[in-house]
Amino acid sequence: MDNRSRQLLKTLIERYIAEGQPVGSRSLSKFSGLDLSPATIRNVMSDLEEMGLVASPHTSAGRIPTPKGYRLFVDSLLTVQPLMPEQTALLESGLPADAPSRIMVHAANLLSSLSHFAGVVTAPKRPMQFRHLEFLRLGERRLLLIVVTPDGEVHNKILQVDQDYETSTLIEASNFLTSHYAGMGFDEVRSRLHSEIKALRADVAKLMLKAVDESSAAMGQPEEHILISGERRLLDVSELSNDVVRLRQLFELFEQRTTLARLLDSAIGAQGVQIFIGGDSELVPVEDLSVVTAPYEINGRIVGTLGVIGPTRMAYDRMIPIVDITARLVSTAMAQIGNTDDHSSPHLREI
Repeated sequence: MDNRSRQLLKTLIERYIAEGQPVGSRSLSKFSGLDLSPATIRNVMSDLEEMGLVASPHTSAGRIPTPKGYRLFVDSLLTVQPLMPEQTALLESGLPADAPSRIMVHAANLLSSLSHFAGVVTAPKRPMQFRHLEFLRLGERRLLLIVVTPDGEVHNKILQVDQDYETSTLIEASNFLTSHYAGMGFDEVRSRLHSEIKALRADVAKLMLKAVDESSAAMGQPEEHILISGERRLLDVSELSNDVVRLRQLFELFEQRTTLARLLDSAIGAQGVQIFIGGDSELVPVEDLSVVTAPYEINGRIVGTLGVIGPTRMAYDRMIPIVDITARLVSTAMAQIGNTDDHSSPHLREI
């Protein structure tokens, strides 16, 4: 694409986001800043349509962006705008650094209030840990593994082992794991065991590695808590609410949350703000929906994701700083309390 085509595409998308109506040649001539004839503009629009960047609705001579056009726009044509004064005032008030669950609630509500769409936050994932670990012999080459979590939950797992272990060996392995690794996540225990394994007897080391792997499997994955605020705001978006199929897909996304969790998880390792556009990203199941996300961290470690869910026709230039700054506020608030144990999934109210 030459600069003229890029400028016309940028102008078309900006006008469509602002007005919600197909954009014609007259509007492009007025707002693009280019001295072009209507015929030239129509030719460029025809080229952009062949490239799959814009489309012509049957009811209008104007054109609208396609998901591919939005993707090009947000990746290379977008100019981020400063926040509005009222948005700045809300963000400058910060987030209360009292408990992780309250921070999540305030962040989701803040995102919804600033964007006028839905705000979403994933709570920090709690690493799977143990307070005590013990082995009991059940019979020939069969052991019962007992894992007690820091919360007092007890998980049992029957182990099939390839040799018989003396009771003294089982006690030795249990005492070593409990005294050296209690309170750590299983991933960290596994890593440290591999590096320290040379100092252990082969049979004990083998048993402990198996215990760590089986304990992790027995306890399962930590539950994913996704907090959503302002879903009802999306009912005011005509391109979503006027289509029964789109509306059903939208509320399935909020009710089941599996797809939403997968989308947010995919953004957790990203640097900065990510934009997922329906019809362009397989992670977004609704074609007219976009999700703007950013990860947040605790003491330098990324632990969750937050973002805004809205129509593809959203003001991305204003959503990006809203999501980015909110992620920084959450990181600061979480670091101040230094406590991520309160991961209850509270009721969200819309503000």
